[in-house]
Amino acid sequence: MQVQLIIVLLYFAVTVGIGVIAGKKTKGSDAFHGAGMGIMAIVFSSASEWLGGTATTGVSEYGFNSGLSGAWYTLANGIGVMVLALLFAKMYRSLGVGTVPAIIEKFFGKHARIVSSVLLTIVMLAVGISQMIAAGKLGESLMGFDFTITCVVFAAVFIVYTLAGGMNSVASTSTLHLLFMYFGAILAIILALFKVGGVSELKTGIAAVEAEMAAAGQKTGFFNMFTIGGSKVSSWIIASLLGACTAQAGIQPLLGAKDVPTAKKASILTAFVVAPYGLFTALLGIIARVMSHNGTLLDVNGNLVTDGKRALYALMMNLSPIAGGIILASILAAILSTASPIILASGTMITKDIYQRVFKPDASDKQILFVSRLTTALSGVVCCIVAILLVNSSKVLDIVYSAYSLRGALFIVVLYGIYWKRASEKAACISMVLTAVAAVVWVAVKAFTGSYPISAGFSETYAAVIVAAVSCFVLSYIFPKKELQQA
Repeated sequence: MQVQLIIVLLYFAVTVGIGVIAGKKTKGSDAFHGAGMGIMAIVFSSASEWLGGTATTGVSEYGFNSGLSGAWYTLANGIGVMVLALLFAKMYRSLGVGTVPAIIEKFFGKHARIVSSVLLTIVMLAVGISQMIAAGKLGESLMGFDFTITCVVFAAVFIVYTLAGGMNSVASTSTLHLLFMYFGAILAIILALFKVGGVSELKTGIAAVEAEMAAAGQKTGFFNMFTIGGSKVSSWIIASLLGACTAQAGIQPLLGAKDVPTAKKASILTAFVVAPYGLFTALLGIIARVMSHNGTLLDVNGNLVTDGKRALYALMMNLSPIAGGIILASILAAILSTASPIILASGTMITKDIYQRVFKPDASDKQILFVSRLTTALSGVVCCIVAILLVNSSKVLDIVYSAYSLRGALFIVVLYGIYWKRASEKAACISMVLTAVAAVVWVAVKAFTGSYPISAGFSETYAAVIVAAVSCFVLSYIFPKKELQQA
């Protein structure tokens, strides 16, 4: 355990060092939020939004339970980013703004910007909370650390290096994180395959697992890309297609591109970087399932692990200490890679869309930079505190996480603004609020009754998208634009 801990601490130290050094390049608020960024800086920064803890531990759990089809999580994200790249990246960058709510203002107005800023900030914080909980659980289950202490230390690390240089620090540390994540995943596959006896033994083991599942009446097909279910796959794809186009953390580097062609090229490359990662982590879940079936997947106390949530952690502890430490660090890299741009995105929206746009339009660059750092730090603190308070409140957390579906649904409203001249600002504002309420209610019903209001496959993603589409359309006739009223 000591070896793994030393490797993790060294990784933390290197991350902070890189972030602080990169921060020396940050001169002014524009640089802090992202400006003049090249292709690779955008790719690494944007990919961080999509390859967090869920793409690692979450997908490995899907792999453990359902097989390779769990990889659809990152494949769907890759599809969403590609749509952003081909259809909207050029337009977004050409608007010359720094936030998604500012884009919304271009098509609707100031009030729509404010409403969307509040809602998207909530979305960002919900994502940040999930990363904090993942980090705390990792330290708790693997190393026996106190959950609260782990969260505080983790938060201190990513807040410090993010504040040091804003987007410059995020881009530099995200480069390290992404390289380490892919290296760790590939290394883990090689060593785990060796541990299980090679590819042939893996196939034999999977056949035995599937035979046992079939006898129990469970769905099999670990190497079938749709075993996890069409409803789950389609939900991921819809959420990613829409969410990729309103995800502030992923779009902010694009908006800071040095020019329009750079933004589009970087977005295309980001899609190819994001998409395949889940194939590696799902495969690790499959290997862990075979080891569990064979009775060789043991935790640090020597107990057999049969829970997919703990499978990847247990798999690491069954490898050599050095390899396990490297792979553990790569998982933390995945969490760090998302946490940092998330709090930066939250701070950016609060600063630019609320503070600068509403309260102090004439703020100096020094004031904007100070508020940016303050709100970014507060975002990290909020994520840490809420994670600690709600870690054992699964129903409340489910409601908090309903914010994920809200991000994609808001893009429906954006599409109305872009392509339908009748779409009004008042309709957009009310529609966004109704969509948020629908997402929360949908998940709350599931949390307290055990099932969704309509059917098991009709998740909050579908509910939020439908409410957004219908309400914005209907309300635009009820509350038409002023110029249409006067015509």
